Amino acid sequence: MTRSRRAFLQLAAGVAALPVLPRDGSAQSYPSRPVRIMVGVAAGSPQDILSRLIGQWLSERLGHPVIVDNRPGAATNLATEAAVRAQADGHTLLSVGPSAAINATLYDKLSFNVIRDLAPVASLVHQAQVVVVNPSVPAKTIPELIAYNKANPRKINLASSGTGTGNHLAGELFNMLAGVEMVHVPYRGAGPAMTDLIAGQVQVMFVAPVVAVEYIAAGKARALAVTTATRSDTMPDLPTVAEFVPGYGSSAWFGIVAPKGTPAEIVTRLNREINAGLADPALRRKIAALGGGIAASSPEDFGKLIADETEKWGKVVKFAGIKPE
Repeated sequence: MTRSRRAFLQLAAGVAALPVLPRDGSAQSYPSRPVRIMVGVAAGSPQDILSRLIGQWLSERLGHPVIVDNRPGAATNLATEAAVRAQADGHTLLSVGPSAAINATLYDKLSFNVIRDLAPVASLVHQAQVVVVNPSVPAKTIPELIAYNKANPRKINLASSGTGTGNHLAGELFNMLAGVEMVHVPYRGAGPAMTDLIAGQVQVMFVAPVVAVEYIAAGKARALAVTTATRSDTMPDLPTVAEFVPGYGSSAWFGIVAPKGTPAEIVTRLNREINAGLADPALRRKIAALGGGIAASSPEDFGKLIADETEKWGKVVKFAGIKPE
């Protein structure tokens, strides 16, 4: 097991002990009771672990418990809807990622609008994904992968952790901009998808480095490039997809939002405290185990990111004709 993979598993075990809330003030006195961070994915996932790390930091800074409330289901829409309906007093926050931007177009009849109904608080990370192929695929570079696809249209399978997920859309964006036709094969999670890629059942995947690094090191998967606009600090020798496919860019970004109407003073304080955590060396080391990519921001800049991502992924969803499962 590689050092990065081992560090991730140790971190996951450590933060799993942090409280999970069962489902079931004024700015001057904030907070007056425990704060909860709603998370639309299961406990133990990278987004959940990141939320717990930030929650632990905020607990110490705010002087009240910050509790993770896991509400997986409906591609994070259950948690989002609950957060939208919560009282806008800073005691309910929501962890968001690419699904928040993707779902705006993927689902026709949502009862909420992320941009309209939620207030951006702070960005946490922007993490690269890595393009990996089964070693049987003759391509060793992105140009070779494009050429191989064009010579074998609709014969290359693209694995993902599920329809409409960030890594699925990263692959569809590649299809759109590179002019290729990989066939999407959804799985229930990145782990099963990676297992079938190693076995040769599928050929290509856009995946978080922490999922693939062990297999890359063992020669069971070949890494071709990273998906972010700039090279990754964790895999600096890999080129970016954008070096060969102009305009390409995809990252697994995560951040914190609050119900619209949360007092500006509370949003400002939370942003300040979160950014202080992202600058703390001890917390930065823990986040690095999840793939790094720390990205502190103002609420305004994070709001712009969400709006830009919603527009970008909306175009990809429509281009690929993606429908929710």
